[in-house]
Amino acid sequence: MDASNGQASTGHASRGHGRYGYSALPHRPVYDWPGAKRLAVYLALNLETFEFGGGLGAELAPGGPQPDVLNYAWRDWGNRVGAWRMKETFDALRLPASVLVNSRLYADCPGLVEAFRTRGDEIVAHGRTNAERQGVLDEAEERALIAEATAILTREEGRAPAGWLGPWISQSTVTPDLLAEAGYRYLLDWAHDDQPVWFATRGGGRILSVPYPQELNDIPAIVARKDSPAQFADAIVAAFDEMREQSVSAPLVMGIALHPYIVGQPHRLRPLRRALAHIADHRDAIWPTTAGAIAAYAAELPNLPA
Repeated sequence: MDASNGQASTGHASRGHGRYGYSALPHRPVYDWPGAKRLAVYLALNLETFEFGGGLGAELAPGGPQPDVLNYAWRDWGNRVGAWRMKETFDALRLPASVLVNSRLYADCPGLVEAFRTRGDEIVAHGRTNAERQGVLDEAEERALIAEATAILTREEGRAPAGWLGPWISQSTVTPDLLAEAGYRYLLDWAHDDQPVWFATRGGGRILSVPYPQELNDIPAIVARKDSPAQFADAIVAAFDEMREQSVSAPLVMGIALHPYIVGQPHRLRPLRRALAHIADHRDAIWPTTAGAIAAYAAELPNLPA
């Protein structure tokens, strides 16, 4: 594979990403997660900030011209109310979380990220703000965005973040290269597998891809597909039960992506709490963990797909 130009070395003109080769799950070596567990489960809580009067953002309803007060206020509710309800839920169920943080959140919502840090949760870099995409920037601009967000999280948390999720799952053709060069050990943007996979980067380097969900993700499920709160919760339970059975033959990663302004809402939080309680009830049979812990453990394993 040729990571320098984004082309797969296939001998024909088909364009490829050049990051990893094909690997069928049933043909891979079998290994265990810590404690001889086979299913690793992590919660990805997205803490995001937006711009008033402009920029990107999920829409609860068509809001009309800017300033779109309807949708801005809906998202802002997530940081003022919903995130704190999510924290209470995680506390009650004794579940860790990977908290995906826009760097401007420290200024916009003082005390919010700190509350999850106090829980011992992992703080993952999530760009500057979810009002923008990084994949549309040129390389110098994207490098600057990564550097700015990394510097703020490092200053606030006292250590550099290990993982990155691009706002809106946005990547350019060089994003994995830039992340590796900035010192990141893993990325979360790709939903192409149920196990960690090594990505090739330019200059002979590599960065680990940890599975991040697009099915068990409340924005695609609830905002885009219009799933009900019960349907989303039922999907989590069904996926967990099925993956727990499948993991007997292969170690798997199950991520659940949550946004406080969506599932922090009371009518969605109650069924979500039921689904998470089902997972917590089986904690002895799984590895409840964080994306960073998965990446750190997997990076030491031999024969991961690449």
